[in-house]
Amino acid sequence: MGNGSGMVERRPTLGLLAHAVQIIGVLIIVFPIYLAFIASTHTAAEIASSRPLSLLPGSHFVETYRLALFGGTSSFGSRIGPSAPMMWISLVSALVIAIGKIAISLLSAFAIVYFRFPFRSLVFWMIFITLMLPVEVRIGPTYSVVSDLHMLNSYSGLTIPLIASATATFVFRQFFLTVPDELAEAARIDGAGPIRFLKDVLLPLSRTSIAALFVIQFIYGWNQYLWPLLVTTDESMYPVVMGIKRLIGGEAYTEWNVVMATAILALLPPAIVVVLMQKWFVKGLVDTEK
Repeated sequence: MGNGSGMVERRPTLGLLAHAVQIIGVLIIVFPIYLAFIASTHTAAEIASSRPLSLLPGSHFVETYRLALFGGTSSFGSRIGPSAPMMWISLVSALVIAIGKIAISLLSAFAIVYFRFPFRSLVFWMIFITLMLPVEVRIGPTYSVVSDLHMLNSYSGLTIPLIASATATFVFRQFFLTVPDELAEAARIDGAGPIRFLKDVLLPLSRTSIAALFVIQFIYGWNQYLWPLLVTTDESMYPVVMGIKRLIGGEAYTEWNVVMATAILALLPPAIVVVLMQKWFVKGLVDTEK
């Protein structure tokens, strides 16, 4: 084993190749984001007239981002709606979806693993099979239910239909199955009830899995487009992803600098969540011992 790793370390060309592939991958991902940022610092007229677009920042950073965040009238006379309220709606929706998915999945997996009830395996597989039925497949009946319950144009309509997660239930179930039975037995002897066992033993053990799932589900909730498109007809309930589309198609003349600024602003919250929780996220995905 030691010789194998030594052989890899003594091959500088392999290391250079690996780094070159990494750098190319990063450039492919980052360059479009950089272009969007550059476009957001120029005026719409400069973007329309310059072919190709300058790769250096312009001098309109503050006014473009102020216009994107708080709205107003552009230099072309277009009325720009503020993105700050839309970002708040996206943030609330993403947090409710992420926390709701984790809470429901945690309790579901806990019940499936630690409680004995009829058709327990059948219940789990029925939950797991819903992975084959994403929102896009069941969108018609789900919309009908939400409409009948008068949940259109509301936070509940944006979030409740999306907070069940078969994936998270499966992850927690697989992890709970690795927890030694002695822990449950010791808790039972100690007089701990099921809720206390969940709170004092399983939750601390599951924190890396929870962190990894939170990052994934937050980004999932933040990037929702199709479902909000159906359940929101009032512009005051648009999430920011829909707001970007409205900016592109809403006016006769597209203010590309404002569109790009809004896209950069919409990128920030998921990026911040990933950066802040990166250590926990990676640990939750790769650490088998948790």
